[in-house]
Amino acid sequence: MFYKTLIKDHIRVAPRLFDLKVKDAVLKSAQQKYTGLIDPQLGIVIDITDVKKTGEGIIIPGDGASYYDSTVEALTFLPEMQEVVVGNIRDIADFGAFITMGPLDGMIHVSQTMDDFVSFAKDKVLSGRDTKRTLRIGDTCKARIIAISFKDLSNPKIGLTMRQPGLGKKEWLTEEEKPKKAATKKEEPKKK
Repeated sequence: MFYKTLIKDHIRVAPRLFDLKVKDAVLKSAQQKYTGLIDPQLGIVIDITDVKKTGEGIIIPGDGASYYDSTVEALTFLPEMQEVVVGNIRDIADFGAFITMGPLDGMIHVSQTMDDFVSFAKDKVLSGRDTKRTLRIGDTCKARIIAISFKDLSNPKIGLTMRQPGLGKKEWLTEEEKPKKAATKKEEPKKK
């Protein structure tokens, strides 16, 4: 899920930024420091969008930069357990599919793609034996997060499933809606 998060920190402003207004220099320095940072509590920092508060600047002997006690606003992406995400299939392997969901990729194990026996074709297609459903690169899908690991901060792991009602490839969901709409129309009483 995307969040706006406030971060309080002492932001180091390098001397090359002294010609800017303090707020602009702090914003530029905070963006360099935080953009792309991966943290288990914050998630992935996508961008620093604003400087909310800047204190008095101080200079530490031996360092030509100034430090500002600041509060900055960050746009972050923090995946949550059981969250439903929409994304596109980026790649398919014999063990599952990789789905891009914002700034991260998640992995859907082949056993979690559909309620069917699934086979992998060399042209990177997952196919259901009985349902004849297929999953290809570029397909838009809805999935649920079932595992999150920030053990390796350079490569967080997100596990997904599409084996629950309301999840799966976009076309599969519209197929499921058609019988429900037809059943609803049959149940409506006739007007006299």
